[in-house]
Amino acid sequence: MVSERTKCVNLIQEANQAGARLPLACEEASITLRTYRRWYRDGQITADQRPDAVRPPPSNKLTEAEQAKIIEVCNRPKFASLPPSQIVPTLLDDDEYYGSESTIYRVLKAFGQLHHRGRSLAPKGSTLPTTYTATGPCQVFCWDITYLPSTVRGQFYYLYMLEDVFSRKIVGGEVHEQESGEHAAKLLEQTLIREKCLHSGVVLHSDNGAPMKSQTMRMKAYELGVTTSYSRPRVSNDNPFAESLFRTCKYRPDWPSAGFKSLEEARTWVLKFTRWYNYEHKHSKLRFVTPHQRHTGQDQNILARRKERVEAAKAANPSRWGNREVRNCEPVGPTTLNPEKEPIKKVEKMAA
Repeated sequence: MVSERTKCVNLIQEANQAGARLPLACEEASITLRTYRRWYRDGQITADQRPDAVRPPPSNKLTEAEQAKIIEVCNRPKFASLPPSQIVPTLLDDDEYYGSESTIYRVLKAFGQLHHRGRSLAPKGSTLPTTYTATGPCQVFCWDITYLPSTVRGQFYYLYMLEDVFSRKIVGGEVHEQESGEHAAKLLEQTLIREKCLHSGVVLHSDNGAPMKSQTMRMKAYELGVTTSYSRPRVSNDNPFAESLFRTCKYRPDWPSAGFKSLEEARTWVLKFTRWYNYEHKHSKLRFVTPHQRHTGQDQNILARRKERVEAAKAANPSRWGNREVRNCEPVGPTTLNPEKEPIKKVEKMAA
């Protein structure tokens, strides 16, 4: 494996041979000319000798006796389940001091005792959610439940809604008076039958709510051949399509800010919203075609006609466009749920 030092020297020499002055080439590589000459001597690239350097121990280093005392104190029954952040103040209250929190952490690590202390489970980092890509309708669904306010303070109705990730079409929606895995399981089955995708391997993504992870819902999904997928705990960004849909729902001009008077009124309003969203709402992420048009494959012909009209308008008055391209009317490609992010590349200066 080529070291960073070798890469840097080779790039500087390549630039110098191409006509660049050596000091300027070193400046672009974020090192000084003196560093370059130290790295490159007698026609050879010198090795980095810092890792093998023998350094004297610091004068304030803890003695072996002091380290042993810290270990003995931390292993006392009264401190065995406490972290150093609790041990140090307690010792200070008893007029004892053996080191700071960081010092005790360092000593515990050196003796192989730096682990979770206490009876509670150690915190675990959550893994990234699985990435799914939908290349057509009825491949990946997402769903969630949101509150619908009523005119009575403290009383809510619950909107269950399933959305096709590829087309953004609302494929299922109901309103109930409570959250329930039974309601969710019934809605899922009805949706799959209506969309004709039973046992087709549909992926159903949701958050970690009780109805989503209920035994009834999970068994029904297994029975219907549905692959369940879940967000990370307390990370709403892992279910962005459902969250965006609910925002669109609750920011409609006819949203009853005073609340719904009855369950029937809530169901009627949601049915009206669903029809508007699927058949009239031109979605900004779909090149402004409706979810129904995307779901049924009509979007390609619609966008092609738009492109023809815009290009004809440009041909009639080219000076109005100049060198600009016409409106983007290309159909949207596959849709990915929780795409993997490319790691951020850090640009670090070379050590002198």
